[in-house]
Amino acid sequence: MDTKALYRLGYGLYIVGSHKDGKLNAQVANTVFQITSEPPTVAVSINKKNLTHEYIMASRVFSASVLIQKTPLPFIGNFGFKSGREVDKLKGISYKVGQTGSPVILDNASAYLEAEVIKDVDVGTHTVFIGRVVAAEVLNDEPGMTYEYYQQVKRGTTPKTAPSYIPKEEGGRK
Repeated sequence: MDTKALYRLGYGLYIVGSHKDGKLNAQVANTVFQITSEPPTVAVSINKKNLTHEYIMASRVFSASVLIQKTPLPFIGNFGFKSGREVDKLKGISYKVGQTGSPVILDNASAYLEAEVIKDVDVGTHTVFIGRVVAAEVLNDEPGMTYEYYQQVKRGTTPKTAPSYIPKEEGGRK
């Protein structure tokens, strides 16, 4: 089986945030998608080991900022390869606290949305949070970064906690 076929699915790159007990956290995610337009409903898949997962489970809200193609790799790495348990990922980042109390990342974002969780689905290592959109705004006309662009043009890597992570098999095969 050629698991690289999974890279061809239409992903974007987003910063997903939430809050708990007055603390904010955010992480990079590639699995945010619209489910319905009436009412506006989206879903996000978050690894159960991630701090953002804990915050969404507690607060039942999340934000998702759509990253632009020009987003620098170190910015993505800050949200994807560091833990909010060890560093303040929002330090030095332009953001606002949104209507849901979640951090809305403004740096390198073309749009954002905020959602209230109406259902969560356990899918093994991850939870899919389904949320009713309660706020959204287009920030600029910059093209959004697709996951394919991130992989092929930016040469970005995938953390082991990402839903699209595919481990290398022995012998160098994928």
